[in-house]
Amino acid sequence: MQRILRYLCVSAPRIALGALIFLGIAVNFANVVGRYAFDAPIIWAEEILVFIMIWCVFLGAIVVTWEGQHIRMDLITARLRPPWRSIINVVGTLAMILVCLFVIGHSWIFVRLLFTTGQQSAVARLPAWMMHAAILAGFSGMLLVVLVRWRSYLTGVFGDESGVPAPGAAATAAGDSDQKTAQNPAGKRG
Repeated sequence: MQRILRYLCVSAPRIALGALIFLGIAVNFANVVGRYAFDAPIIWAEEILVFIMIWCVFLGAIVVTWEGQHIRMDLITARLRPPWRSIINVVGTLAMILVCLFVIGHSWIFVRLLFTTGQQSAVARLPAWMMHAAILAGFSGMLLVVLVRWRSYLTGVFGDESGVPAPGAAATAAGDSDQKTAQNPAGKRG
């Protein structure tokens, strides 16, 4: 089961990200060649590139959530001692779950509306729901990750299934003393 979840939350988004980036490069290259070599640009290229980037952002957010690498303002929480740090981690995890549920609910309504009305993008004439589904997919994936890795989110320690912390996770999970030791490994004062 863990292998399937890791594939859905890490491998599949990374594969899709790679494919989308290569597709974006190909479309951009074809557009440049068409524009400058043949004086015939691809009119829908810019719109497609924007849609590709939107999908890349939301697929990437799933992977970032799995690794616990979201940007967070931890200037104060990094200095808190254990009971308070745990409380902040619980509140942060609950807030993330609530935000994901809120966005998923509203996104589902909007994507369904676009699907039923048959709206299309302005230039490429692609179904509009396909582009807006990136938000739904991204936040659904992030919610799945938070629910699967709830223990990591509550402790603030991220790593793979074997318990090996991810790069940079040890400094975040460790206390002030470990951070000072990392900054001054020889133990020199002053």
